[in-house]
Amino acid sequence: MKRMKLFAITSLVAAGTLLAGFAANAQQPPQQQAAPSTPKDAGPPPGGGAPGPEGTRPFPVMFVTSVELIRSERSGGMDIIRARGLVTSNAWGEPHLLPITRGQGIDGMLDLIFQASAPTDMAPLGPFMVVEALLPVAHGHPYKGIRVRSGYNSVTLKTLPGFAEVAPPKEDCAKCLGKYFQAKGAAAPAGQAAGNVVKEEDLPYPLRIVRPADGIPSYQYEPNRLTIVLSEAGQIVDAAWD
Repeated sequence: MKRMKLFAITSLVAAGTLLAGFAANAQQPPQQQAAPSTPKDAGPPPGGGAPGPEGTRPFPVMFVTSVELIRSERSGGMDIIRARGLVTSNAWGEPHLLPITRGQGIDGMLDLIFQASAPTDMAPLGPFMVVEALLPVAHGHPYKGIRVRSGYNSVTLKTLPGFAEVAPPKEDCAKCLGKYFQAKGAAAPAGQAAGNVVKEEDLPYPLRIVRPADGIPSYQYEPNRLTIVLSEAGQIVDAAWD
């Protein structure tokens, strides 16, 4: 995780642009996605968001790490939701927050999906990339908390304004090749130092483990899934995000 890079970040200066003209911002989700000032207008746009460039499509980011709500006291007040998350490569783009709450929910939470334009093909191993998205919420909104969901976890902020975060996954598998895989609950590979072993519990995202005798009944593309190919000795001989 030390090599984690920030490749798609919207600054608070950009947030000012969003407040002045949200529909004109390049990182924005469709205009309907902005959380409304009245509950009756809340809800996601039809179709789950607009497609990205060159045929890409919005897809939940792999992991959300933090949620923050920043409150402005100027111009009648405005809340800015700021979320950070992880994606598997720099082939992802256009991160945005998509509201899925329609009206005021019973629990008072505003639910959001953290999406980005997913790559169209498999990606090689590499360090996780950090993505960030902002969403302005009009003054007088009814929400008591914010919940941001990724493909495989969620982070809930219950105090507004405020900040909440969770620890990222221990292993990004950027240096998995050549190491030995230890399945959850299995004994450590004999004769291997701890630094040469990849533990399944350190890989919280979906895995497809392919052993020498295994077939592959389907090959549907899943950009947040890690495929690991093992030798008979349990060594990782190939891997990719697909």
